[in-house]
Amino acid sequence: MARRKKGSPVHGWVVIDKPRGVTSTQVVGIVRRVFDAQKAGHAGTLDPMATGVLAVALGEATKTVPYAMDATKIYRFTVTFGEGRDSDDAEGAITGTSDKRPSRDEIEAAIPKLTGPISQVPPVYSAIKVDGERAYDLARDGEDVVLEPRTVLIHSVRFLDMADPDHAEFEMVCGKGTYVRAWARDLALSLGTLGYVSQLRRLAIGNFNVERSIGLEPLKGFMHSPAAFEHLRPISTALDGIPALAVTGQDAARLKSGNPILVRPREFERITESAQTDDLQGLTVFLSTGDGEPVALASFAEGELRPFRVFNFATG
Repeated sequence: MARRKKGSPVHGWVVIDKPRGVTSTQVVGIVRRVFDAQKAGHAGTLDPMATGVLAVALGEATKTVPYAMDATKIYRFTVTFGEGRDSDDAEGAITGTSDKRPSRDEIEAAIPKLTGPISQVPPVYSAIKVDGERAYDLARDGEDVVLEPRTVLIHSVRFLDMADPDHAEFEMVCGKGTYVRAWARDLALSLGTLGYVSQLRRLAIGNFNVERSIGLEPLKGFMHSPAAFEHLRPISTALDGIPALAVTGQDAARLKSGNPILVRPREFERITESAQTDDLQGLTVFLSTGDGEPVALASFAEGELRPFRVFNFATG
């Protein structure tokens, strides 16, 4: 007999406004306990010093984590000039100092050069794997870590304020894989000085935003309480921009068994409208029942929708 999974079959997303000083893993553990959920994960790590949106997936929502991680992100952050840190943030050791302080005009002039598709070397204190090991583990062990540059997309950066010559505040809209810490380091270097991120707050990731989040402490007050479920959002919240289609009970059963379904002309029209393209080959489509219950994520190929990720809401 199969062993019963520990916890309850809870499915959906919880958007936490993460406080400073706790890890993303700790937040996931707390959310899981509040809901007594069998399974949990998160979309996009926030460092302990960072605050803001941490989207926690419960149950079958974990199957949509990659889509949330691919989504556009918005950050507000402060760069401190005059010091370099080995982690490129306030928690790192000082690696150098500079007397140079950039002016507002110099900062404004430098921003366009660090906007758009740019090449970025991630911080050595990052979760990127090097020969199977996390870069931050190697760095903590005193090893020299060399990370390859990667192309990331910076949609926009706004220079918000400069409280004093040492500090400048920015807001960034960026794509997957961007390290704000690396951007701050590179900005300072381009200005002939050193710098690091001293404050970092994530305002949004895809459809998840800070306005519709809940603080960790208030959520803990709902431990094992039905009131917690008021903060549980649908699985589909992470699938912003992915065409959706309702399927019949018969088609849903086929999909859940891993079998493809034929796309009828009317359905083809709906998908084409939603995707805003006539070339549907390889397109991912989110399929649900007429009642809104998620069925599968499927790929369009040769007139069929072929499921590659099926949602299973069986209890136990």
